[in-house]
Amino acid sequence: MQPVLQVEALAKTFQMHHLEQRLHAFSGIGFTLHAGEFLLLKGPNGVGKSTLLRTLYRSYLPRSGHIWYHTAEGRIDLARAADVDIALLRRREIGFVTQFLIARPRVSAEDVVAEPLRLAGMSHAEALLEARRWLEEFGVKRDLWRAYPTTFSGGEQQKVNLARALILPQRLLLLDEPTASLDVHARAALVRRLTDLKAEGVAMIGVFHHPGDVAGLVDRDIELTAEEANENVDF
Repeated sequence: MQPVLQVEALAKTFQMHHLEQRLHAFSGIGFTLHAGEFLLLKGPNGVGKSTLLRTLYRSYLPRSGHIWYHTAEGRIDLARAADVDIALLRRREIGFVTQFLIARPRVSAEDVVAEPLRLAGMSHAEALLEARRWLEEFGVKRDLWRAYPTTFSGGEQQKVNLARALILPQRLLLLDEPTASLDVHARAALVRRLTDLKAEGVAMIGVFHHPGDVAGLVDRDIELTAEEANENVDF
């Protein structure tokens, strides 16, 4: 079976100009991910788990290596793809869930959540109905649906963030500490949604503040160690 993602000898370095040194986040990362598989990234804080996710998403450019992603149209190396191709894949096939919501001012929670569906061609009315369903699923109070998320608490913002990020299934989903600010109800809702997405064939890679929440979904894990991070620092 053709994989969704093949990562080969991936390495990431940050240039610390003010310190006149390079910081190597990780090196030699390699794995294959198929449809419906869940890969958990493990390790202590500061070893590069979130950096690896952002490199796969191409928020960061890797120093070396390949990120072969198999699109509907063919294979593409995300490490070297043009920005316009990356933007198109992010809209159509690759999702990224973080613990932070960057909400636009004066846009309601229900409109924030409905936007991915409208961009995919769904009517405004249908998108709003679906958005409200997911806001309710994640435990956002009804009287907040038409309010601006910029006024919400961190936990409520994260619920809106999850509803928006998970309302439209993608082929590849990257999850960076999505449960960090969630209450028990919202964490359970997230696990239910991830379970459904996995059954639909979505490939997932995640870092979790509460890894026990997703223990039943994990197929494999990669553990990054502090020793590997420290030995790659150029002083």
